[in-house]
Amino acid sequence: MVRLTINGLDVEVEEGWTILEAARFFGLEIPTLCYNEGLSPYGACRLCLVEIGKEERSKLVSSCTYPVEEGLVVRTDTKQVLEARKMNIELMLSIAPYSKTIQDLASKFGVTEVRFKPRNEECILCGLCVRMCKEQMDGKAIGFVNRGIDMRITTPFDIKSEECRLCGGCIYICPACQLRCQGPDAETAVCNACLTMDPTCVDYYEELQCWMYDAGRCGTCVREKD
Repeated sequence: MVRLTINGLDVEVEEGWTILEAARFFGLEIPTLCYNEGLSPYGACRLCLVEIGKEERSKLVSSCTYPVEEGLVVRTDTKQVLEARKMNIELMLSIAPYSKTIQDLASKFGVTEVRFKPRNEECILCGLCVRMCKEQMDGKAIGFVNRGIDMRITTPFDIKSEECRLCGGCIYICPACQLRCQGPDAETAVCNACLTMDPTCVDYYEELQCWMYDAGRCGTCVREKD
């Protein structure tokens, strides 16, 4: 067993677990997009970022790929973590604003604007379809090609793959394939139809105090008196 601290809780988990698995085991919510329990971890979307370490020596890591360590100190909802998550959601919205999955994440985590020019693409390069095809369907019909801004997912040589079984697994798991409620002709980059309240405690404590409850459930936070 491995002993570590998550959000001030001293816990013990199985060796070989990731931080994400440990947090979820104890009921702590960490958002994910490119992660799926039936597929290998990829760490592409960076939504599952958490802060590890103490004070000035702390750093952000992807919880879905970072293994638990003896004595590790983890915080899942610090101000730095929340800001990084919002930025990643904003970036994904600029790429695929028609995705209902990403729009729902924006509403849930309080992203109300997109400061980047919308690209209106249909792929955020999360790799879910590639891993689904390879690991669950044993097809290996699609994969990544090129690098950097030219990276994309396609079949070998951009021709119909003989390995494709037409199972639809890639479409089923794709977060960009489910169209947002307003349809393809929406005028705004952000929907926010399901926007929730922003947690007020972050402004006072630099970290969520109500991570086990809905944001705003406790009312307006007041800094504790010295």
